[in-house]
Amino acid sequence: MKNEPLTIKRRGEDGSKVITVRIKETTLAELDRIAAEANYSRNELINLILSHGVENIEIQ
Repeated sequence: MKNEPLTIKRRGEDGSKVITVRIKETTLAELDRIAAEANYSRNELINLILSHGVENIEIQ
């Protein structure tokens, strides 16, 4: 078996950016509840919700 190098990307080079947002405590609590129930991290859940919203938004 050939020894091949493990190639990894530096953080931040995967197309993701770290940002700061303000979220109401009640919304955050619901996000945490849903994330725990679905076995997702808070970050994964927020990204899923944002992706869905961006793909399905309708501006009138």
